[in-house]
Amino acid sequence: MPNGINKAKLTETDIITKLVLPAIKRAGWDDMTQIRQEVKLKDGKVVVRGQVAARQKVKSADIVLYYKTGMPLAVIEAKANKYELGKGMQQGLGYAELLDVPFVFSTNGDGFLFHDKTNLGQMESEIALEDFPSPATLWQKFTQWKGYPTEQLPIIEERYHDDGTGKAPRYYQQQAINKTIEAVAKGQDRILLVMAN
Repeated sequence: MPNGINKAKLTETDIITKLVLPAIKRAGWDDMTQIRQEVKLKDGKVVVRGQVAARQKVKSADIVLYYKTGMPLAVIEAKANKYELGKGMQQGLGYAELLDVPFVFSTNGDGFLFHDKTNLGQMESEIALEDFPSPATLWQKFTQWKGYPTEQLPIIEERYHDDGTGKAPRYYQQQAINKTIEAVAKGQDRILLVMAN
């Protein structure tokens, strides 16, 4: 740890800012276009007790890594160093299922527990902070997992239009868009897309 800081005294936020984000950036992930923090996935459930209603906590992934805007690849869940490396794995797996991504990383700042659905042999392995995979590495594994033929990649990799409003589709709307583009790239003649606004 730089400057002799005791990791055990760091908060989850400190672990993310001082250890996780630098490791990700060193691996080649772009902070402006490929890394999003506190990605809101679901509003908390409304619980009614008598005449009082309250909303439970919003479900947010600590970090979501994107190949391009709107194309998520991986979820990273961080916990304070007092917890074991894999403490955030179950939470991350739930978020990965919502986002339809095969890669989940759980960390406490010592390294990463890497869950890789594309690796049929050994799905989970520990990796050091300095061995975090690059965007190209995860993208190659992702395209094979999705079964994208090489000739489809230019269509799938095309950047989405940004109208400059800063608004983004919700995760399930983005999934529908991505699946529609996949269908178009595969040459499907008939596609039904139903979306709420």
